[in-house]
Amino acid sequence: MSDDSARGVFAALFPTGAGLQRCFLRTDSGRELRYTEALEQSAAMAHLLNSVGVRAGDRVAVQVEKSPEAVLLYLATLRAGAVYLPLNSAYTAAELEYFLADAEPALFVCAPERAAVLEPLAQRLGVPAVFTLGTGGEGTLPSAARAFPSQFDTMARAPDDLAAILYTSGTTGRSKGAMLTQRNLISNARTLAALWQFTTADVLLHALPIFHIHGLFVAINVTLAAGSRLLFVPRFDVDLVLRHLPGASVMMGVPTFYVRLLKDARLNRELASGCRVFISGSAPLLVETHQEWQRRTGQKILERYGMSETGMNTSNPYDGDRVPGSVGLPLPGVELRITDTRSGDTVPAGEIGMIEIRGPNVFAGYWRQLEKTRAEFRDDGFFITGDLGRVDTRGYLTIVGRAKDLVISGGYNIYPKEIESEIDALPGVIESAVFGVPHPDFGEGVTAAVVRATGAPPLSEAEALAALRVRLAGYKLPKRVIFVEDLPRNSMGKVEKKLLRERYAGLYVA
Repeated sequence: MSDDSARGVFAALFPTGAGLQRCFLRTDSGRELRYTEALEQSAAMAHLLNSVGVRAGDRVAVQVEKSPEAVLLYLATLRAGAVYLPLNSAYTAAELEYFLADAEPALFVCAPERAAVLEPLAQRLGVPAVFTLGTGGEGTLPSAARAFPSQFDTMARAPDDLAAILYTSGTTGRSKGAMLTQRNLISNARTLAALWQFTTADVLLHALPIFHIHGLFVAINVTLAAGSRLLFVPRFDVDLVLRHLPGASVMMGVPTFYVRLLKDARLNRELASGCRVFISGSAPLLVETHQEWQRRTGQKILERYGMSETGMNTSNPYDGDRVPGSVGLPLPGVELRITDTRSGDTVPAGEIGMIEIRGPNVFAGYWRQLEKTRAEFRDDGFFITGDLGRVDTRGYLTIVGRAKDLVISGGYNIYPKEIESEIDALPGVIESAVFGVPHPDFGEGVTAAVVRATGAPPLSEAEALAALRVRLAGYKLPKRVIFVEDLPRNSMGKVEKKLLRERYAGLYVA
């Protein structure tokens, strides 16, 4: 790792010299923030953090809505040598209590409108300082920061020092804090910027939340690494995105973004022609969405695969074959293998097994959970992702689901993705989710929740099962097909099968 890498994320990624005069961020309302202004304002914030006792290694917990000042706070935390802890803006006070108690931050920053509830909570949990930050730059944090100097000596950090903690979604028990190091963030940002051919001329349309690895550490860190520009919109909105798309050269999104844009007749080749690459992640992209996007815009979506614990692991190539349904090839420097879920032995190409990862992007472990950390790593340093997949003879990875979503029915291992692909191909189906719930005879009953397309000929449960019967082995056939208005998703668009399992837990039980 180069000398600047050894000094930490900010020193490694933030532009210097003439690059400081370029625009770093432009909001949808026209406000612009140059790199030099980001340097000065993050310096003042870093001084403020020091003034309230934040020291190297301390956690700075942040639950605010998206804003330029929230990005500056992230930079200030890095410059102060502290550990950035972004929290989903939808978390309730009850949920926040767990995170604040577990992380023990030195500072908590929340939205002004929630301060009356959250400030007493933070104080009760022993958080030394609390500030507020609103979407328009209002709040006690930016107000207090104005009193401090615009120069700050960024604290040097070692490659293995923590830069951030990301709490996992907690679909199986309490959320775990994934500890990301300076090396993790630097290596991923530089690798992706090079792989996706980012330059100073790029404008990234940013409609993602910034409490997650996608919108924060991928989008923002890659922008910093390339010295390019963010076109910063507050949230995903079809009208907003279509309005700003002609001014962007890159768009990053979750599959839901692309599905909703395809429903709008205004999306066409001319509108998308200025965008050199559309990138998708955080949830599986349907093959049909990939194909329809290419038909409508003339461009192939570039799908990649990552997770909170590792950042990005694989990507379809920028120059080369982007395979629908595949998340591409391992990133440079990242090792990937598929292992048998029971023995741990590597399986041949084409066989399904556990995805394991090793590389500079892989996290340091779970915050204050040593035993859990040990359980998730092999002796040779490979991280057991919990995702099931297969690698073809060319090295392309296809995700088939989470290990915890595996359905074991009548003694057979059943991979939901295989069944979902067949259901999604049926006429009149938008998407589906296959999961297992308790069954008195089979242990688990294969169950499908299906979203039907509006305006299409109605599809009945009997018709769906009849069509699947000629495509699937009998043991894979769903015991029931349930039609729903939509599938439950988390903030990044991932289907929450845990909620479906809970909702239909009594379906086969008398």
